[in-house]
Amino acid sequence: MASEQETNRRRLRELLNIPGNGNCADCGAPGPEWASFTLGVFMCHTCSGIHRNIPQISRVKSIFLDPWDTCEVEFMASTGNNAAKAKYEQKVPPFYYCPTKTDCQLLREQWIRARYERNEFIHVERQESYSAGYREGFLWKRGRDNGQFLSRKFILSEREGALKYFNKHDAREPKALMKIQTINATFQPAKISNPHGLQITYLKDNSTRNIFVYHEDGKEMVDWFNAIRAARFHYLQVAYPGAHDVDLVPKLTRNYIKEGYMEKTGPKHTEGFKKRWFTLDDRRLMYFKDPLDAYARGEVFIGSKESGYTVLLGLPPSTQGNHWQFGITIVTPDRKFLFACETEAEQKDWVAVFQGVVNRPMLPQEYAVEARFKHKP
Repeated sequence: MASEQETNRRRLRELLNIPGNGNCADCGAPGPEWASFTLGVFMCHTCSGIHRNIPQISRVKSIFLDPWDTCEVEFMASTGNNAAKAKYEQKVPPFYYCPTKTDCQLLREQWIRARYERNEFIHVERQESYSAGYREGFLWKRGRDNGQFLSRKFILSEREGALKYFNKHDAREPKALMKIQTINATFQPAKISNPHGLQITYLKDNSTRNIFVYHEDGKEMVDWFNAIRAARFHYLQVAYPGAHDVDLVPKLTRNYIKEGYMEKTGPKHTEGFKKRWFTLDDRRLMYFKDPLDAYARGEVFIGSKESGYTVLLGLPPSTQGNHWQFGITIVTPDRKFLFACETEAEQKDWVAVFQGVVNRPMLPQEYAVEARFKHKP
């Protein structure tokens, strides 16, 4: 006769086949191997580590390795991921960022704490500060010239349609004014060398400007991020009346398609190749001397194949001056851009993402962006 432990183990494995339980309750990663026997949810290894940090709310066990009591298994059977979602995500604002398995630790941790510890999405009468359309506070901002992080006052005003920061605490005029219309925010812990590091970009004279910020308090930083998303959401609702939330949400903020080092040469292809940091943001390929530069050295617009853009593996036979061997040629209606990667794997990755952009038909507003690129001095 099977022991109680064997029966419980088998029952747990069967529960994983129930719809919703086959993916992590918090980030959606497939094949969860852990479970919270106090919340009744199945989760991945990474999210289980976050749950361990809130033991007053969640107690976790390995589904396959730890011993389980029959009453614990019964509780898992009576709850499960879909039931927990229905309970803890009743009132998630449409603009609130729900992380996936590829997102940074900070976004996952604050999502888990917001759901189970703070019950942010259960109480309809409690509006969190990130929903208000106005936010002010101090963030550590990286200096453009010396690279030091300095405390700066930031004000986000949906009414003014801008995020501003001030160099001096008593300054009347902001050092920069970032229009909500063009702003983007993306967490970049590795790039900024801070687990709470956020990169904010905006357009100034049709060129991308970067600022890098963080706050010691992880919740505060994620609240700023969601406040920016809320302001963008309400801006887009006005800009696109009648659009459905599901169409607007992907436009609120975006992660970059790819970043990394490549070599590039100039328009005459005789200047020699220089190593640069590249960021592909939608159809803008920007290059920087340093990953944390405020301004790009240059930007390349990548249109669609219907508009005469193609991506080729390798470089023209006459090319000289590249140290790295794995070349890529991007052909635009005006000229060819030559790049070189350090490894074949990087070359294949870049070609795949460039191909994805070129294969995507251009939207009407992207033709306007392309025209501005062509008329740049």
